Amino acid sequence: MNSTPIIVTALFGNEDQAWFDRQRTAYFPPERNQLRAHLTLFHHLPPSLADEVRQRLAALARGPRPAATVAAPFSLGRGVAYRIASPVLAALRADLAEAWAPLLTPQDRAGWRPHVTVQNKVEPPVARALLADLSRDFGARAVTIAGLASWWYRGGPWAPLSRHMFA
Repeated sequence: MNSTPIIVTALFGNEDQAWFDRQRTAYFPPERNQLRAHLTLFHHLPPSLADEVRQRLAALARGPRPAATVAAPFSLGRGVAYRIASPVLAALRADLAEAWAPLLTPQDRAGWRPHVTVQNKVEPPVARALLADLSRDFGARAVTIAGLASWWYRGGPWAPLSRHMFA
């Protein structure tokens, strides 16, 4: 039986994905940067949910794209991330969390803080310097949430399970 957990993410439009990826490439320690920039909705769903995950994400993607904004960067202590504000995406995630409540890990049951990590696993002074730099000229802006995806977590890079683009 497959014991590989499933991760669920939101997908960005091409321009926004490229912007986040450029920052992640510039600021993430290269030896730890195995993934493209991402917005995680769920970190660890059981593999037995694979068919249901695909079905639920496909159904949600038949709706309109959720409006979203890149909000201010914030400290992760040993890194920096950008907040993502999207009431509609938060509501979609809450509905999924309710459906899967008995199967969620403590991390996925905890309050959802939508964000994109652009730096992690660095010394705190390095993270504080980047936060100050990114905050200096930051202005909130719209970001495109183009779809939803699910992935098999296999330790390093993730393997695609499904991809569902909004109508």
